[in-house]
Amino acid sequence: MKSDRLALNFSDIKPANRFFKPMVRELKFDISEMAIATYLQAKAYGKPLTLIPATIMGRFQHGTILCNVARGTLTPADLPGKRVGVRSYSQTTIAWVRGILANDYGIDLDRIHWVSQEDGHVAEYKEPPGVERAPPQKDLLQMLRDGDIDAAIYGANLPNDPTLKSVIPDPDAAAAKWYAQYKTVPINHMVVVTQALSESDPEAVREVFRLLAESKRAAGLPKPGSIDFLPYGVEACRPSLELMIRFTTQQKLLPRALTVEELFDKTTRALKL
Repeated sequence: MKSDRLALNFSDIKPANRFFKPMVRELKFDISEMAIATYLQAKAYGKPLTLIPATIMGRFQHGTILCNVARGTLTPADLPGKRVGVRSYSQTTIAWVRGILANDYGIDLDRIHWVSQEDGHVAEYKEPPGVERAPPQKDLLQMLRDGDIDAAIYGANLPNDPTLKSVIPDPDAAAAKWYAQYKTVPINHMVVVTQALSESDPEAVREVFRLLAESKRAAGLPKPGSIDFLPYGVEACRPSLELMIRFTTQQKLLPRALTVEELFDKTTRALKL
């Protein structure tokens, strides 16, 4: 997609989650992809950012919590008392999975021992007491193999390892049932802009949304008859955002309650396909 209105300077930081922290803490970019749990925390802590209603990544989460079958198969009911490894306690995928475990499987999250590899993106947020920091020299897969943890929740890159199995049985069927109940797809990443840019140059923000929307159309998404994993527009995103606000509030990831309306400003609220 091309624009006569904007010249975009792309960052070479990889992977994507590595630029969420400098965006939240330093406002390093004018526009950034951002995990939705990070954005909710940033908004609740008063960071001058606003959300563009454009989804960059959405997916079902049921198959992201894995156990090592060489050490025994686990189901959600087995998790209380077990050690579960995560990259970051406040990570979006983790928040989705915890919400699913608590609300759909009745699991007491406080009875799970959480082992985190790193802190969150928003400096003001502190992990709850009892969250253990993993040794820096070990990754989640190694800890699973060694028995240091009983299960692990992964992000987009699930390890290709035949010894690992989903803790949620038949995750595809579970996700289909979940979708039938909630009528939404878990949003992982959206797009944010600084409040300063949105206020000083709303036309630039509208142009960013146009480029994103045209890219989605050019990719032919969603395919006819398939689920739209990349909702655009406030109303299309609302069900997933409301659910994530509910989950992050339940998990005490936010210092105060949020509404969908306050995630957007006058400019971004009006954007739609």
